[in-house]
Amino acid sequence: MRIKRKMEEKKMSMSKNIARLAVTAGLTAALSFSGVMAPVTMAFAEDGATGSITINQVNGNESTKFKAYQIFKATVTDKTEGKIAQNIEWTNPDLGNKVISAIEGWSGYNAPGVTKLPTKPTAQDVAEFLMANADGPIAGSADGTTKGTRVATDNVLYAVANAVKNETPTVSGIPAGQPWNATAGSGYYLFVTDESSLVASNKNTGTSPIFAVVGGSAVTVYEKTNIPTVEKKVLDDSKVTGTAITGEDEANWKDAADSQIGQVVNYKLTGTIADNYASYDSYSYKFKDTLEKGLDFVDGSLSVYALNGDKYTEIASTSYNVTEPSDSSRDLLVDFSKGEKGLKSATAKNGGTLTIDANTKIVVFYKAKLNAKAVIAGANNKLEGNPNTVTLEYSNNPMAAGTGTSVPDTVVDYTYGLQINKVDLGTEAALEGAQFTIKTTVDENNKVAKYVAKDGTLSDDEVVLTTNAKGLIQLTGLDAGTYTVTEKKAPNGYTAVSPFEFTIDPTIKDDGQGYKLTKLEGTLDNKGQNDKVIAGLTDGKSGDNKLDFKDGTLTNDDGTFNITVGDTKQVSLPLTGLNGVTFTWIAGGAVLCIGVAHLIRSRKQAEESEQE
Repeated sequence: MRIKRKMEEKKMSMSKNIARLAVTAGLTAALSFSGVMAPVTMAFAEDGATGSITINQVNGNESTKFKAYQIFKATVTDKTEGKIAQNIEWTNPDLGNKVISAIEGWSGYNAPGVTKLPTKPTAQDVAEFLMANADGPIAGSADGTTKGTRVATDNVLYAVANAVKNETPTVSGIPAGQPWNATAGSGYYLFVTDESSLVASNKNTGTSPIFAVVGGSAVTVYEKTNIPTVEKKVLDDSKVTGTAITGEDEANWKDAADSQIGQVVNYKLTGTIADNYASYDSYSYKFKDTLEKGLDFVDGSLSVYALNGDKYTEIASTSYNVTEPSDSSRDLLVDFSKGEKGLKSATAKNGGTLTIDANTKIVVFYKAKLNAKAVIAGANNKLEGNPNTVTLEYSNNPMAAGTGTSVPDTVVDYTYGLQINKVDLGTEAALEGAQFTIKTTVDENNKVAKYVAKDGTLSDDEVVLTTNAKGLIQLTGLDAGTYTVTEKKAPNGYTAVSPFEFTIDPTIKDDGQGYKLTKLEGTLDNKGQNDKVIAGLTDGKSGDNKLDFKDGTLTNDDGTFNITVGDTKQVSLPLTGLNGVTFTWIAGGAVLCIGVAHLIRSRKQAEESEQE
């Protein structure tokens, strides 16, 4: 009887062990292959080997390192069905208590269908609980073999990681891409990014928690993160249709445009979000856009949207702070810092539904006006224009405070100059006092032509420009396009030329770094006045009523379009016999006077006779 009982007890013990092995195998499979942990590559090794793990970087992360926390000790072996963990124990009791407290404080602990931990749970009990509750939709979805699942903040594994991260790590400073031997022993490990390796100036970001079974054969995983990016675009005025900005054709937004002084320019900033966004309890997110001195921010023009697919949802202005550029700082800041959780506290405008997740893009629209301080394109032959650059500052570690900075992105707005040189057609000497109007063929919306003022701004009213003592009219801040020049009044003694046209025609191409001004040129239509209206400058020497070229190019090295206009002098031909002509006029005048006097006297005599 005793023998039978002992045999039954032995059998039951074996059954329990088998059950435990099955549980741990299931835990291992769940943690290794269900998506909670990044995919691993394995080769068979001796049973019970300590093993090693290599954490590879993704998305060009710079210089990141990792900390390891051994949660469970275990004997780990490789089998055809995967890694098998046996003899699961706590690394230390204090750590175990913190893990248990984290699980019991987990938001899903009291959800229907969740089996509670025993009153005094063992490491094995906790392992079984994690196996049963760590997987599922709350863990997020895997994204390819190189990324793995991002542990969400409502996942029990996040609760565990959040409790463990403040403990003394088993080891720190594990370099990315290099095997780390588990000298502390095989078991179940948590890996997080070592925050000391995250520097704001580096383009890096921390991983979501990585849970891995280490032991037996070597393990390779990938950190679960990516680096947010920001993109800036400008909308050329010729592409503005008057509709809502969000409805504009995406293809019209470029890296370069050209504008008139005083013209409003549309800008768009688009930021991405870390693909482990769900792993953050709060998320810092700030655009920093630096405007050059030639651009003035337009008050009230800024709006912010969440873009999901092709759907824009406007974000309430109460969700972010805006700092406008000033004389002391040219930075435009859009900072999601109003709520306790940063971007995660954002709400939709007018109480609508707002969705922000790893696939969402945050889009900022605003307007700026080109002012008189704008740099003329081609100045010093550099074709620099008026650049402005944006960076994105973002939370870079879901398990610790800290921010990173994106790679900057720059767009350029160009504007152009014009110089009219007024000269005597014969002597090529400068002529002061000539009056001109310059008119756009059509305005920026292709509707109404406007007059150009000296500062480059456009006016509905006629603007008359007068040549100075050097015979010059100098304008800055012209947009690309065609202009009509009319000489309203020539200097005294000269005949004005007929109206003519010129066209500013820059070449903006993708130079491999973005769309940039690569060539500045134009055309002149002098309406057949080949000797009177020319492109370029003259030599300033007397001619034969023709303009002689010194420089026959329309554009000079400083990016200014030069047009020379020659007026014909009005000449009075000399008359021979001038004295005789004068005498005749004098004599004729005398005769006329005598005749008039005689007529008056005759009428007076007639009146006297009638009275008698």
